[in-house]
Amino acid sequence: MSRSRLPQSLLASVSTALLGAGTLAPAAAADNAISAASIAADKGSASTMPSYPKTRRLDLVETQFGVPVADPYRWLEADVRSDKDVQTWVEAENAATKRYLQTLPGRDILRARMAQLYDYERYGTPRKAGTRYFYTRNSGLQNQSPLYVRDGLTGEQRLLLDPNSFAEDGATALAEWLPSEDGRYLLYSVQDGGTDWRILRVVDVDSGKTLDDRIEWVKYSDLSWSHDGSGFYYSRFAPPADGSKFQSTVENQQIWFHKIGTPQSADRQIYATPDRPKLGHTAEVSDDGRWLLITSSQGTDERYELTLISLTKAKARPVRLVKGLDYEWQLIGNVGDTLYFRTNAGAPRGRLVTLEARRPSLPPREIVAERQQTLVGASMIGSRIVLAYLSDARTVAQLVDLKGVDKGDVPLPGIGSAAGFGGKGGDPETFFSFSSFTAPPIVYRFNVETGETSVFAQPRLAFDPANFVTEQVFYPSKDGTQIPMFLVRRKDVAAAGKPAPTLLYGYGGFNLSQTPSFSPTRLAWVEQGGVLAIANLRGGGEYGKAWHDAGRLSNKQNVFDDFIAAGEYLKAQGYTGPDQLAIEGRSNGGLLVGAVVNQRPDLFAAALPGVGVMDMLRFDRFTAGRYWVDDYGHPDREPDFRNLLSYSPYHNIREGQAYPAILVTTADTDDRVVPGHSFKYTAAIQHADLGPKPRLIRIETRAGHGSGKPTDKIIDEFADMYSFIAQWTGLKVSAK
Repeated sequence: MSRSRLPQSLLASVSTALLGAGTLAPAAAADNAISAASIAADKGSASTMPSYPKTRRLDLVETQFGVPVADPYRWLEADVRSDKDVQTWVEAENAATKRYLQTLPGRDILRARMAQLYDYERYGTPRKAGTRYFYTRNSGLQNQSPLYVRDGLTGEQRLLLDPNSFAEDGATALAEWLPSEDGRYLLYSVQDGGTDWRILRVVDVDSGKTLDDRIEWVKYSDLSWSHDGSGFYYSRFAPPADGSKFQSTVENQQIWFHKIGTPQSADRQIYATPDRPKLGHTAEVSDDGRWLLITSSQGTDERYELTLISLTKAKARPVRLVKGLDYEWQLIGNVGDTLYFRTNAGAPRGRLVTLEARRPSLPPREIVAERQQTLVGASMIGSRIVLAYLSDARTVAQLVDLKGVDKGDVPLPGIGSAAGFGGKGGDPETFFSFSSFTAPPIVYRFNVETGETSVFAQPRLAFDPANFVTEQVFYPSKDGTQIPMFLVRRKDVAAAGKPAPTLLYGYGGFNLSQTPSFSPTRLAWVEQGGVLAIANLRGGGEYGKAWHDAGRLSNKQNVFDDFIAAGEYLKAQGYTGPDQLAIEGRSNGGLLVGAVVNQRPDLFAAALPGVGVMDMLRFDRFTAGRYWVDDYGHPDREPDFRNLLSYSPYHNIREGQAYPAILVTTADTDDRVVPGHSFKYTAAIQHADLGPKPRLIRIETRAGHGSGKPTDKIIDEFADMYSFIAQWTGLKVSAK
């Protein structure tokens, strides 16, 4: 439905440096790694502590606002692709981790079962252009999903793009794509090895041939065709300096227009703000082709300025439609000069309004007022508008006409998450997918005028969803706030009412909501008798702006309190036992896991911090990190510095405490949260005396922050992760 202006998981990784209360030990004396130690053999075959590689420590202490801060592993921030010392460290760490993981019982069983669960036909939500329908389809275990086209709804399916042919290792992905208005061309972006950088290409749909057009240095961009299909609008940055492609911060994003059949050097700059270099810009053409809307933002907060350019007048000057970076504005369609927006201006949980393109000074006119539920998406389709709301983190959808009059509910199949609803005014046809924790997406075709719904694509499954049960509970956090949490179990496990090994997942940041979605890897955990718990922590978007604000900046500790309270609730209510609780989080969720492990190491048996923001004092110095100050604050401002230092995973490791088993995961091409965060954190926890459980890192090659990762790499990674936590929570993995 609605689109994010910047990838919302632009989260940094946090390192675990020691807060120096005095001087560090001389580097030579601190150069010794923890030696291998025997531990009790009550966890199966993995009964020996791994031997960690030696990691060089620097005698580096910097004073910030009168506080001495040690950073002995700063050298691990260097780019692993070019720095030989970091490469050697990565190879040694991966070798140590591989030796340990190979001893885990059930690892091969989990990998095989995850592959079976992934092996189902997966369709993306179709996009209609002219008389053609474009969609992705994965036969099951293909590393990347190919793109198909049909001429007419019942036409023969034709392969248009197969990204599995882009690279031998399957790590080059088809990312964003968009057909031209008439369906003649398809614009698509190529993502190599998981990087956020994109290369844009164009396919002639009739012939299936890729044109010579090639656009580089694209990142965090929307794609939008001109109405006549002669070219497209996109956002790009200047080429980074040599050697800094994957680590340097990005500024001065600009909007450009590319005409089909011309070189990139001939592209025309449409909009830029060199006097405000931190602004990012995206562009979209209105459905009728009359207007170009430029949305500007400065961070990850949904706070935008809107600039409008008429496309019907030659050399039309940009006109500011909304001033100030104060509120969210998402264009959902237009009727002539009247533009329809979803916004939280004057409505923290969202409302629908119109603005007048030729009279920007007029205040917004309300079409649909704010409700108790959170409005998270809206689309104009035919003569109707589809409104998507979150109700306690579950999707409900409603139809209204262009005046906001209720026209009934969209018939959703049950409790879960709906996505899609793409379309345009004048055409009543749309598609949406619906999924839950225990059922993968089914794609539906929906006519907004008649209410008729039909199945477009439904996968055949290697399991029976009826064998599982999902429930939602509410538990009190430290300050009494009620936090929702989903619980997924096998029906027989739920009926038995006994404690079971449990995986608790959380995120809690950047206004991102954790809604029901299907994951073959998580289902493999539940199939084995484990409990899956997903907590809807503050900092997310489940209940609108106030919920987000309650978990960021000086309120960030609320997120950690919410997650800790979830673990305490699961134990107190008998869902899990004293040594059966594992936790997982990725990106901002990796920060979450690192922080709560430091604060309550006694609560958890195992922890999986993935691609996490672990050094909260230096996150803003790399790639997209500068955007994250909206949620985290500014490390160079004293109040923010002291708050960040209080929970930074890298800086708050509790020497002498018994920590859970930890498996850190990251990737060498992650240019969202640079891997140096996870490298430094891992070196610090391996150096510290934290008890007998292992503390390892798994570093994927030719992969990034997550998007575009090949299916085989996903299966391998999660088989390693979940066999690791099975080992330390007592989950007995067996072939069924």
